[in-house]
Amino acid sequence: MGRIATLLFSFTLAASAQHVIVFGVDGLSVEGVNRSHTPRLHAWMRESAWTLEARGVMPTLSSPNWASMIDGAGPEQHGITSNGYLKPMVEFEPVCRDEAGMFPTIFQVLHHERPTAGAAVFHDWAGFANLVERSAVDVMQHEHGPVKTVEAALRYWREKQPALMFLHLDNVDHAGHSYGWLSREYQREVEEADRLLGLLLDAVHEGPGGDSTYVLLTSDHGGKGRNHGKNSLEEILIPWILGGPNVTPGHIATPVYTFDTAATIAMILGVAPNACWIGRPVMAAFQPGAVPDRVITSPAAALGGPFAAHSGDHRN
Repeated sequence: MGRIATLLFSFTLAASAQHVIVFGVDGLSVEGVNRSHTPRLHAWMRESAWTLEARGVMPTLSSPNWASMIDGAGPEQHGITSNGYLKPMVEFEPVCRDEAGMFPTIFQVLHHERPTAGAAVFHDWAGFANLVERSAVDVMQHEHGPVKTVEAALRYWREKQPALMFLHLDNVDHAGHSYGWLSREYQREVEEADRLLGLLLDAVHEGPGGDSTYVLLTSDHGGKGRNHGKNSLEEILIPWILGGPNVTPGHIATPVYTFDTAATIAMILGVAPNACWIGRPVMAAFQPGAVPDRVITSPAAALGGPFAAHSGDHRN
């Protein structure tokens, strides 16, 4: 059944599309995108499928939202409700656990279905490493600062071109906490993230595999004042911008949730979503006919694999 689901969810008319790069900017708010001087991002948006109305999950903290993005599910499923500073990060038993004892991420799903495909994570925030199965990635590298993070990722990309590479930048969130979301200092860090995005896009377009690579820019949360974690649109709305082959440029009119990210990556890379995921591929981002109608099947149809559901649930 897992094999059948993989075939159903494969991206048949983009068979050469073997690479996805996620450019994750912690704390990047929608107003940060709108008000800051971001020429590379806005030029790239004109070639991409995008929405500035995607939604994260509550609480609007980093760990629950980055986890939801790569887990294809929300805190109700994966159990991560905090950053782990004042209370346990995993507050209750997740619905499923994988071979590493974690809720299955897109990295583990890819590793199980395509063990030689390659995956790498370069992160500016040390806590990001707690969300990913170490055995599922070839590289898990913590760098200090956005410049070193992007430089390390680009060196690896030029050498290896893994199927999935995830970058996490933390400078925008730091500026929000220190000076306030939408402060001049905050906007300067958004502009720095824009410059670094340009370096990434140039490297992808100029190097091997550029024609078969998707780049997704997104965030975990926005902010209000000098904080986040509460219930407001300023905190929960995030950008979601996808460029690559067979993408339909323009605004995505349908709702997009952060947990749809994992399902979309799985579809592009031709692997089956985990049965415990609730996210769905963002079909509206792709050209008509590029994705077969049958892939709209619920992720729950993708049964099988090594992921054990909690309490003897028959979905394993």
